[in-house]
Amino acid sequence: MATKLPEAFLEYMKELLGDEYEAYLNSERCGGFRGLRVNTSKVEAEKFEEISPFPLKRIPWIPNGFYLDADATASLHPYYAAGLYYLQEPSAMTPAAFLPIREGERVLDLCAAPGGKATELAARLKGTGLLVANDISNSRAKGLLKNLEQLGQGNILVTCESPERLASYFPEFFDKILVDAPCSGEGMFRKDTSMVKDWTEHGPDWYAPIQREIAEQAVRMLKPGGMLLYSTCTFSPRENEGTVAHLLEYDPSFQVLPLPEYEGFAPGRPELAEHRIKETYLLRQLEHCVRIYPHRMQGEGHFLALLQKSGTLLPEGSCGKSKASFACPEWEQFAKALGIHIPPESLRLYDGKLYSLPKPLWNHSIRGLRFLRTGLYLGDVGKKRFTPSQPLAMTLRKDTCAAYADFASSDQRIIRYLKGETLLLEDGDPNAELSGSGWCLVCVDGFPLGWGKLVNGQLRNKYYPGWRWQHAVG
Repeated sequence: MATKLPEAFLEYMKELLGDEYEAYLNSERCGGFRGLRVNTSKVEAEKFEEISPFPLKRIPWIPNGFYLDADATASLHPYYAAGLYYLQEPSAMTPAAFLPIREGERVLDLCAAPGGKATELAARLKGTGLLVANDISNSRAKGLLKNLEQLGQGNILVTCESPERLASYFPEFFDKILVDAPCSGEGMFRKDTSMVKDWTEHGPDWYAPIQREIAEQAVRMLKPGGMLLYSTCTFSPRENEGTVAHLLEYDPSFQVLPLPEYEGFAPGRPELAEHRIKETYLLRQLEHCVRIYPHRMQGEGHFLALLQKSGTLLPEGSCGKSKASFACPEWEQFAKALGIHIPPESLRLYDGKLYSLPKPLWNHSIRGLRFLRTGLYLGDVGKKRFTPSQPLAMTLRKDTCAAYADFASSDQRIIRYLKGETLLLEDGDPNAELSGSGWCLVCVDGFPLGWGKLVNGQLRNKYYPGWRWQHAVG
């Protein structure tokens, strides 16, 4: 074993696993698995499988998830910059995949950074409803926002708040909530050896009270009839079944729902939960939880529980009319020229920056809330002109934009574009037929990367400087 595991951890794993303990130890000596999750808001999984530049193997329990070879340079391909996929450990894809999401719903990812689960939740909303993605750390929330925008998600509110303060703004507001709680990380020891040191300093006894407080605040924000998926990447019964039992005691109207069954999934262990629940039927609900072990599945350790609040989840009603009917001639001229359609009632202008707000926020006050983004940042308005944003580009498609320059992924000009260089349109190139001047969407194999500006046969680079590639490729 590459890293010596704490004796106290090994002792309780022996008790937890019984005859499977040796198989678990053997799995810890093996390398982990890399994964790629297709962003279905841009391309279907089957289509990406056809165009993938590297070998893929399907993850059986994730419809849009694939195993990735260890030597695949997936983060260095233009498709990554185009937001076609997110690199994520296979088991970590499970929570967002197993939270039932319907278009138009209000969804909260309470502990969202770096964004692996939030980007999947947003993709499944298909541009409708609202995803609130929160992380208490401002620096982590910035990375979360970048990932959401790179994958083309605009129906978002990215916040940086404590769960308690967030609950004061959104009482019984959300249809679905994901709580991927901070935990002792026992399931990640093989993938991240630094977690072993953290475990010795902050083990299950330190994390369990934090998890229960976070879960209680999530309950306050969930509508009657809504669903909450609680997950961790640890094996600890105190952090897993113990926290779910605490929720059932905190609000007895909750019930634990069965999750889909897959070969290798292990059931919850109610007999190991520290609890004060006296009703046997409540305790037995913990069997509906799912445990993922690395010796049973090709993935790291995880735990999931899906709970439903009592009541009837009503369909989303009308949010009312927008408070403002905003006119912005600069935007209107730009949007008309490029054939971009954004509901005018969703537009808001703050300090020269134009946004399109998701409908659930039209009449919901968030004044005083710490946030990094509300809705889709469209661009800047000033000096009687409009400058489009990088996030806007990532939400578009080639077939919905009247002016675009499309390059093959094998064309070295794509790499130069991602580095911030000006491009020349060559004779015989289909893009050479572009006439005139002005803004155009730059695409790779039809998928948007960012903006360029045509001037005298040159494509001046308007790719967002903060996203530019610094490394040499090809």
